Amino acid sequence: MMNFDLQPTLENDLISLVPLKAEDFEKLFTVASDPLIWEQHPNKDRYKRDVFENFFKGAMESKGAFIVYDKETSDVVGSSRYYEFDEENSSVAVGYTFIGRDFWGKGHNASLKKLMLDYAFQFVDKVILHIGATNFRSQKATEKLGAIKVSEIEVAYYGEAVKWNFVYQIDKDKWENRG
Repeated sequence: MMNFDLQPTLENDLISLVPLKAEDFEKLFTVASDPLIWEQHPNKDRYKRDVFENFFKGAMESKGAFIVYDKETSDVVGSSRYYEFDEENSSVAVGYTFIGRDFWGKGHNASLKKLMLDYAFQFVDKVILHIGATNFRSQKATEKLGAIKVSEIEVAYYGEAVKWNFVYQIDKDKWENRG
């Protein structure tokens, strides 16, 4: 099995994913400081600097986080990451994704997930997504990708309180044979 680099640089015509660096904090916080991004999220306070600092610290320590740029404008779109790589079960989780409102409904999220899933499925057979139980927007987007809800669990986000989450799974064969 090839080595699964959890922080490659990935790109397509619309976006580029670049490994997150400490100096990206202010650029990313500028996008994340919009309360409406987090209104359906389990942690609705992530738009606050101190809460986002904790989120960013977790992203850096994950060694699988990205900052996402719009290719045309070079504007920061948002962030996502790979986490919980499990070689034995041939799975990895994709998540902690947020997208600035300027990019909602324009294909950036679908483009981001497609890049991350296409890359991950070179190394694993399953991709897991944890979605907040009240995050209907993300649940709908995840289902559009062909993900199936497989369970409900409590998740303790890095340095945050435990929250109820739905666990979705996308299998490699389903992804590769989607219509």
